Amino acid sequence: MSPALLTMARPLREHGPVLLAQVPNPHEEVLAMVWGPRFDREHALWLWSRLSRKAPGAAVPVLPDLLATADRYDALDLNAQRRVRRLILRHRAIRGAAAGAAA
Repeated sequence: MSPALLTMARPLREHGPVLLAQVPNPHEEVLAMVWGPRFDREHALWLWSRLSRKAPGAAVPVLPDLLATADRYDALDLNAQRRVRRLILRHRAIRGAAAGAAA
């Protein structure tokens, strides 16, 4: 994976479990933020506001990283953005297959 994608993925790996803990389908939420040519900050801030109401202390460090991730995504060229989406879809498929095998 390219350094730019690794840098962008780090905050999601770090804060994703907290940010996405209460949503039924985390992959769909992440895809909603990166589906277009610009990061959907409104959706990201909606997720963050849900977290901040439930766990204000946990939400504080998430916001700066979330906004920085948005800026990094917007700076990627279209091919790199498509790759991000493909990686999320692949991760979702792998997780789904693993969940199906465990059942």
